[in-house]
Amino acid sequence: MHKIDKILIGIAFSPNLKPNIFEAVRLANMFDAELVGVHVGEKTNQKITDLNALLNEADNLKRGFKAIWQDGKPVDVILQTCTNENIDLLILGALQQENLLKYYVGSIARKITRKSPCSVLLLIKPSVKRFKFKHIVVSGLKEDRTEETIKTAFLVAKKLDCKKITIVEEIKQEELHVTVNDDKSLRRANIAKERITTREDRRVKNILKDIDCANLTVKMQSIFGKRGYSIGHYAKVKRADLLVMNAPIKSGLIDRIFPHDIEYILSELPTDVLIVR
Repeated sequence: MHKIDKILIGIAFSPNLKPNIFEAVRLANMFDAELVGVHVGEKTNQKITDLNALLNEADNLKRGFKAIWQDGKPVDVILQTCTNENIDLLILGALQQENLLKYYVGSIARKITRKSPCSVLLLIKPSVKRFKFKHIVVSGLKEDRTEETIKTAFLVAKKLDCKKITIVEEIKQEELHVTVNDDKSLRRANIAKERITTREDRRVKNILKDIDCANLTVKMQSIFGKRGYSIGHYAKVKRADLLVMNAPIKSGLIDRIFPHDIEYILSELPTDVLIVR
């Protein structure tokens, strides 16, 4: 996702509509993108008036606004609109600390995140006033799609004028192949950790060769632990403004038995999360 040309926001006439609209307008202008809004439900004169009033109150959109009004099931309508409108980024308001049970039972945001044909930005605290992003954390997981995800994180940092990026290399504890039970085995484990960290840093540096890192503080951080949970915890502790992750690979029923690493993030959002597809 080297360019974000078209952004979609779901419009629900709830208390969060104003901050959601303001955030979407700001992002559309920062990316010089067209903004599309979709409302699932009846189109009424009152709703049109309320929406127009909010758009007039927000910053002027560089490339205008298109409203879509459609009846149907929210998940289906939003996903179909993403496809029909060739959307690059879908913005969703999200609730923090949704437990896994609720995730499976059917939060709209979670269902859409699973099936979205485009990248998804989950906002946990949308704001009318702009708060500057200071720190972005991005997954450096060893996967084919990671290079694209890291490049997207740098694109977002540039557009949002964020000066610090940390690339987190999550490493499964099992990769150490060492059981620690005395000083000698502890030394072996530490040496193994250093070797793995060096290997992972080398891999990430190889990706960074093709990225313009000027005016950015870039850090690499290896973390040993449970994937998804570890990076979410790191982003929370470091008070990151945005966490950027690979989208989960869709593989059907097995997803429900063995959750993706992304599910740990979605169950208790540590900050705003961008899922790159």
